[in-house]
Amino acid sequence: MESIGWPELLVIGIVFIVLFGANKIPEAAKGLGEAIRNFKSAVKSGSEAVQNEAAEVQKEIEKV
Repeated sequence: MESIGWPELLVIGIVFIVLFGANKIPEAAKGLGEAIRNFKSAVKSGSEAVQNEAAEVQKEIEKV
């Protein structure tokens, strides 16, 4: 499968403008940015939780 090139991105952008209007684009971009920020935060907290659990397991193993 090939990656998306500039012509495809241009077509997607034009369709987006036609469907939602130029005034909605900043709102949509803001919502997308917030969603990405929340996703990264969730992944980071999940990763930290896994690391903490792994450290606790390692301590328990060292005790034995």
